[in-house]
Amino acid sequence: MPAGVNAGDTAWMLAATALVLMMTPALGLFYAGLVRSKNTLNTFMMCVGAIAVAAVVWALLGYSLAFDGEAALIGGLDHVALNGVGFEPREGGTIPALVFMAFQGTFCIITVALVSGAVVERMRFGAWMVFAALWSILVYAVLAHWAFGGGWLAEKGLLDFAGGVPVEMGSGFAALAAALVVGQRKDYGRQALLPHNAVYVLLGAGLLWFGWFGFNGGSGLSAGNSSVLAFTNTMLTPAAALLTWFALDLIRGRKVTAIGAATAIIVGCVLITPAGGFISPGWALVLGFLGALPCYAVIVWRPRTRVDETLDVLAAHGIAGFTGILFLGLVAQIGWNGVADGLFYGDAGQFWSQALAAAVTPAYAFIATFILLKLVGAVMPLRASEHDEAVGMDVVYHGEEAYASGEGAILVRPDDERELLVADPN
Repeated sequence: MPAGVNAGDTAWMLAATALVLMMTPALGLFYAGLVRSKNTLNTFMMCVGAIAVAAVVWALLGYSLAFDGEAALIGGLDHVALNGVGFEPREGGTIPALVFMAFQGTFCIITVALVSGAVVERMRFGAWMVFAALWSILVYAVLAHWAFGGGWLAEKGLLDFAGGVPVEMGSGFAALAAALVVGQRKDYGRQALLPHNAVYVLLGAGLLWFGWFGFNGGSGLSAGNSSVLAFTNTMLTPAAALLTWFALDLIRGRKVTAIGAATAIIVGCVLITPAGGFISPGWALVLGFLGALPCYAVIVWRPRTRVDETLDVLAAHGIAGFTGILFLGLVAQIGWNGVADGLFYGDAGQFWSQALAAAVTPAYAFIATFILLKLVGAVMPLRASEHDEAVGMDVVYHGEEAYASGEGAILVRPDDERELLVADPN
């Protein structure tokens, strides 16, 4: 074993990396349950596609741009194609650089997959794959460098334990831009576009929560105190958010909904992501109780607009990440994190560092995504035709159905290659 590598830390980080990678198929299950049955497979496949393109692009270029050097805006090219990334630890680390690269790569993968929730049921699969590859470099790697890789936000003193900047706010505000560029589904505002399988949604949320123990608990990059604190807080904040959501559902509709419960779990996990290893368990509970409120409000408000941000990535990730970053600036305690205090404990400067990140990250993620999609759209169509959207993305792009209703459920007329009839297109 190379000098400086700790076997216990490495073992935990190998497990944490596997947990985070599992989160992307779990997200696919969560998202698939929220769409109509005719788009189940395509929605899941957008997450699977993110694994394919983001993992390869991360290894070839993204990791180097995020973690090579300490330039203010973007990393260097010394680690292109994993050059120099081997069994030895990074400076100051206790795990092999290869494990660190893989762990961080799983973050890139799931962040790309998260953005798909804004454009499911109408974006072309090929255009999505091209966009996913470019976005992982031009948006995710840049934000990761700013927050984690020695970039300018890190230099300004930003505290972000597990990805409030590049993962949560990055995906949430990118999703808003994507929804605006790609446009509404053809039936949006005219038909009830309801989740087709709440069990998928709950199961996906449960698996995501399970994986989040690796996501947050592994972000201490060791089996030490910060990972223990983050692990514990990852249990507490989602539980508190879940209780709050139950109460809000009862007040609003006199029923506790399954879709609401699944959403609350995700919101709670996102809220604690930036703060996990920096705040006390008591404040983690408070964050869950209070942080659920603005996220719930945005989810209730968004359908009243004409913005078809389909699966509420903005509310569940963008707004929750924004809230977690700011809350951390208020209640961080050096007695728990060994790094810094927040405003409530005497350090106003820490709060302003957090506020700066909360201002610039949404702006960059939104603008860069908007421009990138416009450029991709100038080269190839971004969205399916109305005919293909009516038939369903599963049959059109994958030639399969999640729920074949009998032999010969898919019929292709030989005199018209575009005419596809499915047994149940709803």
